[in-house]
Amino acid sequence: MKIQSVFDPAFARYGKVIEGLDTTALITALEANTEQPEDAVIYVPSSSVLEATDLYPILRDNVYGGMPIQIGYCNGSNTKLNCVEYHRDSEINIPAHDMIFLVAGESDLVDGHLDTAKIEAFRAPGGAAVELYATTLHYAPCNSVAGQGFRVAVVLPKGTNTDKPAMTNCTPEDALLWARNKWLIAHPDTTEAADGAFVGLDGENPDIADLI
Repeated sequence: MKIQSVFDPAFARYGKVIEGLDTTALITALEANTEQPEDAVIYVPSSSVLEATDLYPILRDNVYGGMPIQIGYCNGSNTKLNCVEYHRDSEINIPAHDMIFLVAGESDLVDGHLDTAKIEAFRAPGGAAVELYATTLHYAPCNSVAGQGFRVAVVLPKGTNTDKPAMTNCTPEDALLWARNKWLIAHPDTTEAADGAFVGLDGENPDIADLI
């Protein structure tokens, strides 16, 4: 696996960098008000501090076309894939510093299973607003520099990644639904798998530790 850039043509399958957004105040709030574990990853779906920044209405109206949104964060340190997830919409990631996405396409799935050899790595620069399309399989960010960790603001439609709806399963995809608007596929060697997530990542669990 090689680490590419979100500005490379190869990333066009998975998403794009949104131009014209001033992310400075959001990143300042992210760094000043959120913790960054050194040996774990934390995710908070919605942060009132981040949603109070001037970028919130621009993301809501200009980027999501007026849809209700939330701004949360994913912080910590990580070099492995572990799982992939997808939503029924795009996700915007705004990192405080450089970070790396591990991604594949939903079209790469076969009966809910993904060969992890399909995973690609892309570096995103700090301050960029990176859109991951709804058809992009992704999960927690990865470190861009060994030991540095990451802070990433995560923008999604309001309610995403909160409690899973009560429902009766009726489609094969229902087995993957892990939370509201969150379909999850786990590698067998993960806590998510142990907690009952659908196991469908076949092959090695990609780890970029030797590439950074």
